[in-house]
Amino acid sequence: MLLATTRKMRYLLLTAALLTLLYVYHDRIVQGAAYRWKLPINTGSTSITGEGEDFKWRDLAVKYPVESLQPLPTGEPKKLPKVQFTFPPENANEKSNRLSHQTAVKDAFSRCWSSYMRHAWMADELAPLSGGMLNVFGGWAATLVDSLDTLWIMDMKTEFEDAVTAAVSIDFSGSSSDEINVFETTIRYLGGFLSAYDLSRDGRLLSKAVELGDMLLFAFDTPNRMPITRWKFNEAKKGYPQFAHSSSLVAEVGSLAMEFTRLSQVTEDPRWYDATYRVMKAFDEQQELTRLKGMWPVVVNARDLNFTEHGTFTLGAMSDSLYEYLPKMHALLGGLEPMYEKMYKNAMAAAMKYNLWRPMTPDKADILLSGNALAPEGKFEGGLELQGQHLVCFAGGMFALGGRLFDDLQHVEIGRKLTDGCIWTYQAMPLGIMPEVFHMAACPTNALCEWNETIWKEDIMRRAGPKNMRSAETIIEEDRLPPGFSRITDTRYILRPEAIESVFILYRITGRKSLLDSAWAMFTAIQESTKTHLANGALADVTDKDSVTDSMESFWLAETLKYFYLMFSEPDVISLDRYVFNTEAHPFERLV
Repeated sequence: MLLATTRKMRYLLLTAALLTLLYVYHDRIVQGAAYRWKLPINTGSTSITGEGEDFKWRDLAVKYPVESLQPLPTGEPKKLPKVQFTFPPENANEKSNRLSHQTAVKDAFSRCWSSYMRHAWMADELAPLSGGMLNVFGGWAATLVDSLDTLWIMDMKTEFEDAVTAAVSIDFSGSSSDEINVFETTIRYLGGFLSAYDLSRDGRLLSKAVELGDMLLFAFDTPNRMPITRWKFNEAKKGYPQFAHSSSLVAEVGSLAMEFTRLSQVTEDPRWYDATYRVMKAFDEQQELTRLKGMWPVVVNARDLNFTEHGTFTLGAMSDSLYEYLPKMHALLGGLEPMYEKMYKNAMAAAMKYNLWRPMTPDKADILLSGNALAPEGKFEGGLELQGQHLVCFAGGMFALGGRLFDDLQHVEIGRKLTDGCIWTYQAMPLGIMPEVFHMAACPTNALCEWNETIWKEDIMRRAGPKNMRSAETIIEEDRLPPGFSRITDTRYILRPEAIESVFILYRITGRKSLLDSAWAMFTAIQESTKTHLANGALADVTDKDSVTDSMESFWLAETLKYFYLMFSEPDVISLDRYVFNTEAHPFERLV
């Protein structure tokens, strides 16, 4: 449990939660050997070929049927405020620079895609140093499916056709894993199929999305219809009883609505919308009952349908996409379901009050970061972990988008400050790349404050702990801490997209030209430090140029490079007035 009676215990428990996050999201056990398209793989447990073509998830008996399905909202979609900035015509020099940058991004993608095709075709991931294959998301070719819409957007239509032909052969009746992460499967696979269908209208992709959707519905076949987030789907196929977990990450429970809703919209079948509507209705009903009213804790009890028990609240890791989906669901449904606007506004009011903070910087930068609010005693006591995360960089784009959709200029400005905070962090680091998790000295309030080197060094010593024998000067030198940073808790960069995601969204919303330069600086820094002889690899240490690892998650192609490419595309390419992105950067058509 997340209860604690002392500041030390609260800190230790939060640290443990972060370590859990790092395990859950990134440090995966590689299962099984490499395999090629249409060739079965034996991982020592289950076979990728499963039970064969005769097995259909839709034919499996439902243990807890729904008596009455919640239909999609009907009526004329509301006329929502315009999201995108009205861009003036670009001059010849601007166009030349933009196109050269766009070409560089596409070349980077093409290089990685070609290596994946040569060395890891139909595997989940390419190992970018060794050229090996990794199966970490069910063995269903995660990189392939995740990249479908990127191929289409980058006008790689021949590669897209080859990829679709391969993707529709994936057999979802079996897996290389005994346990399926329903959240990751939904955002990467279901989101990938649906987005590629929305862009291409290739019916094969919709059929595959329905097949996968039929499977994922069985993760909701529990007594209270709450989803099992870490799902032993082979047991479900055998008819074993299923129950939602008593301790689930809130993001994994609450970030399925976009994909399920879009599947119901394009099929006119309400089963999927009904499944996640029940979940989101529970969040709505309990929003004001938590220890920090307006937000939900990192861990929730889906088995007992209680989302109020725990005491850590954050926009960052383990909670992130729950909040991200609130304004996006409003857009996806054309404003026809009012609970998403209400939940977004209430949640952001709490986050602005309790989570956002201003770091003390040598240049008095007008930026904000988002930390973790602690309420371990049953009520909020004002505790805030002054932390920064690369993952929480998505929040700048979320605030900016919410500000446009709900006509709130304050939210757009907060989105600007949060996005600029991530840009500043990139620029401040030795390689020009932001780390996973870090701490900085804070201003006394969220107003601008003067730089104070003494306070900075005191914060360094405090975070080093009582057993530390080094001086602040030694820590700064040995840990390569830029001015303002008190500790880099997790030095990795795993090819994450969240910073460029918010830069892209803020640019499309405000038209601020300096964001183009910021994006290009980010791209060139990442390329210079992560490029391998095959593709790109994650960094173990953003202060060390020689720390590339043998890891390239599918979101590098699905999200990071897609956002960089769109940053340098014409504004009508995937317009934010027509599309809304899921948390894996898959654009879905909005109801307009």
